[in-house]
Amino acid sequence: MLDDLPNIDPDAFLLPDATVLQHGPLLGHRPRILLLYGSLRERSFSRFAIGEAARLLNAFGAVTRIFNPTGLPLPDDAPATHPKVEELRELCAWSESQVWCSPERHGAMTGIMKAQIDWIPLSIGAVRPTQGKTLAVMQVSGGSQSFNAVNQLRVLGRWMRMVTIPNQSSVAKAYEQFDDNGRMKPSPYYDRIVDVAEELVKFTLLTRDISAHLTDRYSERKEAAIDLANRLKLEQAL
Repeated sequence: MLDDLPNIDPDAFLLPDATVLQHGPLLGHRPRILLLYGSLRERSFSRFAIGEAARLLNAFGAVTRIFNPTGLPLPDDAPATHPKVEELRELCAWSESQVWCSPERHGAMTGIMKAQIDWIPLSIGAVRPTQGKTLAVMQVSGGSQSFNAVNQLRVLGRWMRMVTIPNQSSVAKAYEQFDDNGRMKPSPYYDRIVDVAEELVKFTLLTRDISAHLTDRYSERKEAAIDLANRLKLEQAL
């Protein structure tokens, strides 16, 4: 099978295991979902949208936590031991799935949204806090419907090695979509958030039990084997 692939390390080359994909060990607890929003305004429509998403996710059988970014320092402007940074990273490690919702400001996600993601590293020691976790992206806009922020969030989700679900939500003229109590009015925009929440729970249930298998990569197995061989040679030399 590998005769025509001379550059392949056969010890690191593994066939995808359909039995694991279909019959992996099942986790019994409810899906754990972290929700992030990107505005500190008192009447924050991204926070309102996240609140609606959390209620729906709970109804679909998940358990949710919402991170409040108030007090989170700018990236690199405080040590990683800052209480808000530690809180965010602990929630990220706890989660099996996430929802990101940003307002669109100047045609892009907000700095508050980006700062939260920037504080989540690709790895903490041997732990990759986002790899293989599912992600749903949403945005709210003050004007007509746009997809600039969700498109940027998708790029970030891919960079963070997350499984971003196909569906997404973009709420236009958000000031018209929420009542005085911050609850979303009935509309096609609300129905789309229902769709996103439902799809996120489905994808999370589908992938969380086999996340380690899905993210097990040839290049990393090869690198790990080389590191092990070098370490054994060093130990033998000593």
